[in-house]
Amino acid sequence: MDLILWRHAQAITLPTVEEGGAPHDLAADLARPLTPKGERQAERMAAWLNQRLSAGARVLVSPAVRTQQTARALGRDFRTVPSLDPRATVDDLLAAARWPQARDPVLIVGHQPVLGLLAARLMAGQDQPWSLRKGAVWWLRGRERDGTLQVTLLAVESP
Repeated sequence: MDLILWRHAQAITLPTVEEGGAPHDLAADLARPLTPKGERQAERMAAWLNQRLSAGARVLVSPAVRTQQTARALGRDFRTVPSLDPRATVDDLLAAARWPQARDPVLIVGHQPVLGLLAARLMAGQDQPWSLRKGAVWWLRGRERDGTLQVTLLAVESP
């Protein structure tokens, strides 16, 4: 099974409390749109992905505005999955993707730090704070060999 992790492109930032902003508010965080730079990043990565993704790939997207905008750059149908919001856990992502049982490739458009934690769990066997750059794609492939699931990193691409 191929699992492709795509971190949303660059989005506007919310002012911190020290800068006169409000304490962290999930609704405000979910409403953050991409910056013009982020829109360009999403378009570049979407072009790269569309050259490589099969027509049957499932695209699962966080409900956050910035992930929705990033996914729309693909020009494909996608499914918004509420459990992929910025509070998602590695287990939430694995369940949504149906890892490793799914037959078709799965593209998840989501957030840090959980995308990095997921990559670390699959590649290193433990949750570690790996970092995916804004707009970047990590393409993982899981295959069973001799009764053991082996995960290979096929590509890392940044916008």
